[in-house]
Amino acid sequence: MRHDDYDDIIQQRADHVFQVMAPRATPDEMSLMRRAFSFAREAHKSQKRKTGEPYILHPIAVATIAAEELMLDANPVAACFLHDVVEDTDHTLEEISELFGKDVAFLVRVVTKQKKKHYEESKQVDNYRQMLMSVEYDIRAILVKLADRLHNMRTLSSMRADKQMKIAGETDYFYAPLATRLGLYRVKTELENLSFRFRCPHEFEELRTLIADDEAAQARRLARFAAQIRDTLSDAGIKAEVNVEYREPYSIWRKMHKYGDDFNHLKYRHFTDVIFTTPEDMKEKDMALKIYSVLTDRFMEKPGGIINYIDAPKENGYQSFHVKLLADFGRWQEVHISSERMVRDSKLGCVAERPTDTDTVHRWIEKFRDVLRDIAAQGHDGTNFIEKVVSSFYNDDIMIFTPNGDPVVLPQKSTIIDFAYEVNPKIAEHAKYARVNGFLASIKAKLRRGDVVEIFTDENIHPVAEWLDSCVSYKAKKEIREYLDSVPKPRYHRCPICNPIPGEEVVGFSSDPEGRGGEITLHKRDCKEAISRASQQGDSIVAVDFEPDSTLYPVTITVHAVDRFHLFVDLVDTITNRLGLSINSICTDNVDNIVTATINFAVHSADELHAVINDLHDIQAVDEVKYVADKQ
Repeated sequence: MRHDDYDDIIQQRADHVFQVMAPRATPDEMSLMRRAFSFAREAHKSQKRKTGEPYILHPIAVATIAAEELMLDANPVAACFLHDVVEDTDHTLEEISELFGKDVAFLVRVVTKQKKKHYEESKQVDNYRQMLMSVEYDIRAILVKLADRLHNMRTLSSMRADKQMKIAGETDYFYAPLATRLGLYRVKTELENLSFRFRCPHEFEELRTLIADDEAAQARRLARFAAQIRDTLSDAGIKAEVNVEYREPYSIWRKMHKYGDDFNHLKYRHFTDVIFTTPEDMKEKDMALKIYSVLTDRFMEKPGGIINYIDAPKENGYQSFHVKLLADFGRWQEVHISSERMVRDSKLGCVAERPTDTDTVHRWIEKFRDVLRDIAAQGHDGTNFIEKVVSSFYNDDIMIFTPNGDPVVLPQKSTIIDFAYEVNPKIAEHAKYARVNGFLASIKAKLRRGDVVEIFTDENIHPVAEWLDSCVSYKAKKEIREYLDSVPKPRYHRCPICNPIPGEEVVGFSSDPEGRGGEITLHKRDCKEAISRASQQGDSIVAVDFEPDSTLYPVTITVHAVDRFHLFVDLVDTITNRLGLSINSICTDNVDNIVTATINFAVHSADELHAVINDLHDIQAVDEVKYVADKQ
């Protein structure tokens, strides 16, 4: 294409941005955007994209997305024109600030990749961190970056395969989930599918073909179902738009992996949207319920098929009323009942103006900012920082309830530990067990959307390291780590092979090869590992004082006895009532009236263990008691 032809295209596309912005921008703002475009056009005039097109077409496309699809204001649109100027030309942020103001310069700075000799973790991770930390001050910078990423993904086919994988991987891991949490459903869906297309092109094309074939095969009866809904509502005097929509390839792929189904056996590959206009004299919820009532008079409703996202929006702001209805062709159909406002808000996400009582998106952003400040204050950097953010905030959320009906929003796959820390960290520190929907549950049990959870505590219970593996939220992990850090560390580390306990003959080995300090590991004197180390690292042997204190050490014993009435009760009574120790587990096996009992409990010392063994020996019919001392 000739240079003059590109000049016309460039001007036409820029003018389109100005036409979109004109109804909502002041004359000064229009001037700012025009100047930003002219400056960027001159700065990028000698540069081309991989496609061979003038580079300026990319900033114009990003500004178009910001103006038309994200409905951003003048400063972010100006920043979109300028977003690559500092990174790709000789111009500086100081120039941008002087010419276009500090606000525009701030937005450009956040999306400009910093050039460093040494990155804390990697260039990619440093860029993620830079963008996320901007959320503390202004969400618009992230929106500018999402507009940039969306256009890059739309034009990714011009890149090399390795570059496609890098950019698609970033998108799937970082940008698409962030768009989800900001309530930008259309942006999120497009990013997910573009990422899937370039990461797994064969699977993507296969699913796209299956969807197209299924859509053609089902077209007549789905159109009939939609028409029946439309006519039913029209007869009731209700104005609504009714459309059948197929889920995108990535959504189908994710559901297939989640449920273990192939395409043909996957339920709800499509859904029917009912979008209503809310009368001035009615509330949205009342209108949604009226539509629900009218439709369930006409169609059979699936028991338990309702999800009410109007009263309980997702934390990213999504609202709708979901119900499953039986079509006349004998298949349950998923129907989403939404107001025009709900659909608009789904498109605009955090940019939309929402009713205060349902503004979960901005509450989420404030919550996100609090966590980012906390992470920054603790000095967590690099991959550790990104993993904390992704695990706590990028996954979809579930809503759990207290017995009083108070909602608690948590990441998917959360456990009762996460719930307890979200409700009250002081209660969580002593959580012993719970009741979920009235049923007894471990505090490590995973929760499902809508569960009602009641926590029961014991002052003798405290967080332990293994709790960290049974929670997913940032808050729970942070509180548990802080508690564990506050607990005095043991003076010694016990050998995991022989597991010595106070009162046994032990020897210590220092990690300092000269034996003058360092970490000390305790072994029994007859431990094979200790004998081996003594023969090769004798200078690291140190004197130790391994005396009992309040620490409990797990031990295992086996009891052999002749079976008799009350034997089990006597074994338990001896350990728990007479000696005041807690049994963790007991397993019994009876073969031809010979009982073998394996008992796990905890003691403070070897003397206490020997007292248990002696007392068990005295029980009638007990023949032998053995301490399972080690794993040698």
